[in-house]
Amino acid sequence: MSMCEERYGSGSVSHRYTANKEQQFEKRLLQHSTYFAIRKFFLSAFLPHGYPDSVSSDYLAYQIWDTVQAFCSSITGTLATHAVLKGAGVGDGSASVLAATMTWLLRDGTGMVGRIVFAWLKGSSLDCDAKKWRLFADILNDIAICLDLVAPLLPSYFVAIVCVSSISKSIVGVAGGSTRAALTQHQAKQNNMADVSAKDGNQETLVNLTALLVGLVMMPSVAGNLLLTWILFVCFTGLHLFANFKAVSSVVMSTLNTSRLQIVVNHYLETGEIGSPEYVNQQESVFLGWPRIGSINIGVPFGSVVASVADLNSLLHSNSNDKFILNIKRSSIRVTLHVDAVDQDIIQCCYQAAVVRAILCGVNATANSRTNATAADLLQKMKLLMKSDGGHLSSSDALKLVHLSHKYTQVASDEFLHLLSTRGWIFSPSLLGADEWRCSWSRAGVKVD
Repeated sequence: MSMCEERYGSGSVSHRYTANKEQQFEKRLLQHSTYFAIRKFFLSAFLPHGYPDSVSSDYLAYQIWDTVQAFCSSITGTLATHAVLKGAGVGDGSASVLAATMTWLLRDGTGMVGRIVFAWLKGSSLDCDAKKWRLFADILNDIAICLDLVAPLLPSYFVAIVCVSSISKSIVGVAGGSTRAALTQHQAKQNNMADVSAKDGNQETLVNLTALLVGLVMMPSVAGNLLLTWILFVCFTGLHLFANFKAVSSVVMSTLNTSRLQIVVNHYLETGEIGSPEYVNQQESVFLGWPRIGSINIGVPFGSVVASVADLNSLLHSNSNDKFILNIKRSSIRVTLHVDAVDQDIIQCCYQAAVVRAILCGVNATANSRTNATAADLLQKMKLLMKSDGGHLSSSDALKLVHLSHKYTQVASDEFLHLLSTRGWIFSPSLLGADEWRCSWSRAGVKVD
């Protein structure tokens, strides 16, 4: 008689325990086929422990497309390596070993400098827009490979071209590696980031090994055939870019960055409903870009927000919460933070900034069943303010918009934040991209509502 059955993780039942005549348990392996043994090996070697319960719901879709793009990148990388080695003089009896060595050292040196400079300039923004930077890195990688293929065709500029390619690849290394870590953190749902990362490494190694074997078969036919080389490059690069786009588009992040917060706020102002993480991530662009109207900059220097004592008095009057000062400068929204500002203040100022940007961009903010009378009146006043000046705000009207938006967010923020939580959005870690500038200011003689 069967007494107990057990399974490993969320897989199929694998053991059954029965009691014998002596009332001792005997274990029976239910799945004992060769197929089951092979399947179990691949699952344990290439998927995180406890899959699928231990990872995010978007894990499988992302990994499938990531595998496709990694294979394509490895193939085009093989073509690029062949081209660079040929351009450096490998196989050419008249080529100087010293010249080839110097070329390689210059190539590596410029790449190292590029890595340092890029990490210095953009390192802090990679977490906030991991999907965008991930796609950017892969596009830049394809550009670098294209440069490697072009370099041997222009021998006079070979060194300069491979150095530019090396800089591009160093940026790819920083952006790709950093965003991979951010995406791994998102996918690891049981404090198993190391396991998810290790299995991702196994998957990539297997893909690269497969691509290596394909390359060994392919290269004898490709070597010396320029037309075939470029045909393969174009085909695999096209597939590589498509797979990368599908991969990052499949990621569903529940943390709020400025892009996702803006989509949530726009949807909330239009409908009174909070979009789910799945809906908002589908709407979020995965391409890097800079908005023409209402770019949001949090944690900027005091002087870029406030120009005079009169400005300070007016803005503090508009912002009764003295932990941040928000202003509109040259169609961009800038916020300076107080030294005592905490995460809640940053969320509050980002919410206000997103409301201001929505109004500046002409989002159809309407009153709905969730909007109380005060909030609805403030929305209407903000819309009329934009219409009265044809969408181009004077400095006085910009101050009025800041004042009205602050009052609106004070009235509506509690309901907004509550709805965010109920829809599955999480506020930690904060990915709102606040810079590190903090200041304190005097409020003496300033009347604050």
